Amino acid sequence: MVQVLTDLDLVISKSYISSDGGWFMEVFHVTDQLGSKLTDESLILYIQQALCENRRRGVSKELQTCLHREVRPPYASTDHTAMEITGTDRPGLLSEISAVLSKLECHVTAAVVWTHNNRVASIIYMEDGFQGGPITDPKRIAHVQEQLENVVEAHHGVGERRSVRLTAPAPGQKTHTGRRLHQLMYANMDHEPCQGCNGGGLAHRNNCTQIHVSIESCKEKGYSVVNVRSRDRPKLLFDTLCALTDMQYVVFHAAVSSKGTMADQEYFIRQQDGCTLDTESERHKLTQCLIAAIERRASHGVKLDICTHNRMGLLSNVTRSFRENGLSISRAEIGTDGDRAVGSFLVTDASGYEANPQAIKEVKKEIGGSVVVVNKSPGRTASVGSISRTSSGSIDEDKPRFSLGSLFWSQLERLSSNFSSIRS
Repeated sequence: MVQVLTDLDLVISKSYISSDGGWFMEVFHVTDQLGSKLTDESLILYIQQALCENRRRGVSKELQTCLHREVRPPYASTDHTAMEITGTDRPGLLSEISAVLSKLECHVTAAVVWTHNNRVASIIYMEDGFQGGPITDPKRIAHVQEQLENVVEAHHGVGERRSVRLTAPAPGQKTHTGRRLHQLMYANMDHEPCQGCNGGGLAHRNNCTQIHVSIESCKEKGYSVVNVRSRDRPKLLFDTLCALTDMQYVVFHAAVSSKGTMADQEYFIRQQDGCTLDTESERHKLTQCLIAAIERRASHGVKLDICTHNRMGLLSNVTRSFRENGLSISRAEIGTDGDRAVGSFLVTDASGYEANPQAIKEVKKEIGGSVVVVNKSPGRTASVGSISRTSSGSIDEDKPRFSLGSLFWSQLERLSSNFSSIRS
């Protein structure tokens, strides 16, 4: 359900989730990107059709036409060859990969790249540069994969994780790009260096803009209670739920709210076998993975929005321009629409700090088309300390900690203890 709302670029400002005895209730307060109430009847009907029980039959073509677009994850492709790459991040890696694809006559139709904690995950969709359409010849797929593996392995140390995988499109198989990137990053162990803020006390927590995660035991209900406080941003709820799902946790109840620039999330969870998080190592790993999921999409750098003529080797030309001007890509999303290529790149200098304005000017000149500098960030995100936790033995200052779950616990008291998981 959250995925449907996210793919429509809607903003979830508040949410309540509860399940019991095979039934569930999910409430979402949503607006458009400008914070306005949804008034488009075709959009509302689309949401109803997408979320109702008969969604297996899909949303009608007539309704898709009314929306004036096909709703799918940004830059995803269902009819092209897909390539997934994970490994150690380094300046110029995407440039080298795209140069090899161009040399092998593979036309990139869409690409999404995430970097986090010196790790990289990318999904690139491509078609045959000779004949168009997906690359289906097994020998050619194997050859392209071998060449790309050589690029990825070139600067890897012994024992470092890396992978390159090419797959031809399969009938009826759909991959959600953002969902898959979270899985790739999780498998790439980008969460291992993550730590939450170590500041204690309610006053500090309410005023701190870093990520706070606390995990407590609710023994009388048989849950582990996870509280997350962080900066609010688009797709925050989706990213958090991806982390919980990837780690095989089941959400029974949740409450999410945002105020100003900050967001509070509270989840009542169990493992799939019904157990709670009883060990320190389990709580520590979940904390790291939640922080990583929040940080991945919050990459830093100067954002460049690009709209130019779609042509063979475009991604290679763009990324080579970045590399030759001393810029490193921290995140990228690009797709094609007919004869146009549209996307965005977040770039820093080779050390991960703010890009040189003169280098940005040179890139704009070399790429051509429309290149707009959207925003600038102050550079590398500050490092944070150890995980902040509260327990039943906390000092009085911590005990009044606001709990979103308290908003609906009085109603839950009336329900059966035979809770079941949410089937969304």
